[in-house]
Amino acid sequence: MDPAFSEGEKSPKEASLSANGQNDVEAGDDQLQRGLRSHHLQFIAIGGTIGTGLFLGSGEALATAGPVGCLIAFIFVGSIVFSVMTSLGEMATFIPVAGSFTVYASRFVDRSLGFAMGWIYWFSWSITFALELVAAGLIIQYWDSSLNIGIFIAIFWAIFTAVNFLPIRWFGAFEMWFASIKVVTIVGFIIFAICIDAGVGKNGYLGFHAWQNPGPFAEYITTGDTGKFIGFWSVLVTAGFSYQGAELVGIGAGETHDPAKNVPKAIRWTFWGIVSLFVATIFFVGLLVPSDTKDLSIGTTDASASPLVIAANLAGVSVLPHIINAVLLTAVLSAANSNVYSGSRILVGLATENNAPAFLTRTNKHGTPYFAVAVTSAIGLLAFLNLSQNGGDVFTWLLNITAIAGFITWSCISICHLRFMSALKNRGISRKELPYAAPLQPYLTWFGLFFCVLILLTNGFTVFIEWSTSGFFAAYVSLILFLVLFLGHKLVFWTKPVKLADVDLDRDRVKQ
Repeated sequence: MDPAFSEGEKSPKEASLSANGQNDVEAGDDQLQRGLRSHHLQFIAIGGTIGTGLFLGSGEALATAGPVGCLIAFIFVGSIVFSVMTSLGEMATFIPVAGSFTVYASRFVDRSLGFAMGWIYWFSWSITFALELVAAGLIIQYWDSSLNIGIFIAIFWAIFTAVNFLPIRWFGAFEMWFASIKVVTIVGFIIFAICIDAGVGKNGYLGFHAWQNPGPFAEYITTGDTGKFIGFWSVLVTAGFSYQGAELVGIGAGETHDPAKNVPKAIRWTFWGIVSLFVATIFFVGLLVPSDTKDLSIGTTDASASPLVIAANLAGVSVLPHIINAVLLTAVLSAANSNVYSGSRILVGLATENNAPAFLTRTNKHGTPYFAVAVTSAIGLLAFLNLSQNGGDVFTWLLNITAIAGFITWSCISICHLRFMSALKNRGISRKELPYAAPLQPYLTWFGLFFCVLILLTNGFTVFIEWSTSGFFAAYVSLILFLVLFLGHKLVFWTKPVKLADVDLDRDRVKQ
């Protein structure tokens, strides 16, 4: 427990939140309490971001695009993340509310946008919770393949459901220590990689040999420069999936002590922390593991498929696979913990804007939205579908919905920020007066929006080169579902875009 704060503690700025508003995130209907500090927000986001995407998915990305192509892809998507996080930071410090960007979509743009964005984002994290439970069982099978993963699905589901019913300050401290294991592991790997590259391993000095043979870029589907570009563009979706979760730093704004101070600080440290760890890992993996290494594409979900383990095996360090497997286990469990937290707070945000049943905002005496936690956690039970072949196929299709949900969310955050800046201008409020002002505006937000939409529309372009009906739906089912939710809600409720003069900038606002 962190002794530096107590539940319900308010700063002078927070005491003025929502003086005339409904559903005040702290003193109104949902009774969430501001028990999170900047470092808790950072580790919740890190816990939700650094997981199987980096430890396992980066191997296939390296094989697809080559070391330089993969590195450029992760740096490029990192620049998109910077655009999204600074946009979110500007809004979240001005209006720190539970559910964050789903609330902004309803208030600033269109209630139907908030509905569609919120529900697909919630489903993405809740089904990812189920994925992490399955992954935990498979990782444990690395040590004993005779064990049934259903045992571990049940155990870990019960543990993380219980943890999310704890007071927010206890949850924040738990997640901080849990996520720190991943950070220490990556830093340790970077030090290990520097030593191996310098010649400590059995292969002697490596330098940039893997960039020369088999080469900096890998060809994918076709040959030549076209094949190299296809490989690079294909990896953008993998990189986006790996970075998904960085925006969680905004989800907790409604439960953060002194958000005007702590949210911008958390966003800056979270962005630079996550991007530097990701880029450094990809860079050193590309130095140690040639992109044509067969083990990169074997498709397993335990430590044997991790490029970190492959790098250690190539260097002749045999004990590392067991250590990495243990870290992989903590990685997916930490991510599972963040999944339930983020999904439950999205439900609170949806309910606050009348896009979900009102009972989801109810909290216990510790400020935990227990109905929202229970509903989100219940989706995790879909993990048991994997115990049968037919159920596993269903589960795979459910996971397809999450594949590009992050890019949909990032696009909507950018749209909300553009609308937010227009509303400020209409009200005569200078951005210089904001607690935190995003840099390079509005150009940086337009940059992020343009490339998020472009990647959304082209993420399945390989199916048009070699047509696959199942591949088409796997690539675009998220986008199709989002449009169905948006248009369906609009047809049922006949909602209209929020007029600029009617944009609500006062409810839940931090007064300066």
